[in-house]
Amino acid sequence: MDDKICILGGGSWGTSLSILLAKKGKNVDLWVRNEKQFHDMFNNRINNKYLPEVFLPENLNIVNDLEKAVEGKDIIVLAISTHGVRNVLKSIKKYVNKKQVIVNVAKGIENETLFRISEIVNEILPSNKFVCLSGPSHAEEVARGIPTTVVSSSEDIITAEYIQDVFMTPNFRVYTNKDLIGVELGGALKNIIALGAGISDGLGYGDNTKAALMTRGISEMARLGKSMEADLSTFWGLAGIGDLIVTCTSMHSRNRRAGILIGKGNTTKEAEDEIGMVVEGVKTTKSAYMLSKKYNVDLPITNELYRVIYINSNVKESVSNLMERDKKHEMENITI
Repeated sequence: MDDKICILGGGSWGTSLSILLAKKGKNVDLWVRNEKQFHDMFNNRINNKYLPEVFLPENLNIVNDLEKAVEGKDIIVLAISTHGVRNVLKSIKKYVNKKQVIVNVAKGIENETLFRISEIVNEILPSNKFVCLSGPSHAEEVARGIPTTVVSSSEDIITAEYIQDVFMTPNFRVYTNKDLIGVELGGALKNIIALGAGISDGLGYGDNTKAALMTRGISEMARLGKSMEADLSTFWGLAGIGDLIVTCTSMHSRNRRAGILIGKGNTTKEAEDEIGMVVEGVKTTKSAYMLSKKYNVDLPITNELYRVIYINSNVKESVSNLMERDKKHEMENITI
């Protein structure tokens, strides 16, 4: 099948997936919202802002017209930040037909509604099949053909397998997972822990601290996931601990880099401004904090990060709060 695909979003991830699919021989339109960036990419065949070292294949179509990008495609990929998804979906609704598959590759939870992206899509485009593509996958590495593995998740396994086939290449391995809730939560919540890992680095702490944050962080992710009816095993897979590892340890990670700046004394806004791209973990921290109240789930790391980001609490005081909590059994409230 000669799949026609549009990717909405000219950031690093949207561009990287466009390169991957174009090199596979797919018919791909990459929609770039910013007109100046569009002209630069169209004329120079490079994304100077986000992926300056990777050239765009000649068969990749760069477009600035949203209607042209969406109409007649088999697959619409959402590669835009979580807080922008709702408005983009409203803009394309009149051009979308119910046979088109919506694939989301962003990782976050909407602040206002506490919706996962599948829930936003279901509200605006209820007739369309939905797939989440998630896992440990830095755009900078995928664009260069470095071996990567992700998961394709949907409530409809046939659709998940369809997207698996579309995206699979010798260097981009795709698994399937029916646990859509778990996959979406894993991708979103790990960004919070990565902020914490970055703060730890910024404070000058060591490997011991980061290992503790990551291990207790996956425990928090699983607890909240369980309360929201996710499959716990998802958090031990690519969309959970796999994505957590790569985001907490790599300097490709915006969330870790933003955390490092906060740990060194910058405000959250200063950190975001210096990164120059959306740091999803900042907004997701607020969403997860609200979800912990809604579901009455104890998320101590998330709670302290919320205090640091939104109440301007002292970072070292938050570390003390975590270290001096009441003693517990390690596996308390965890079911495997």
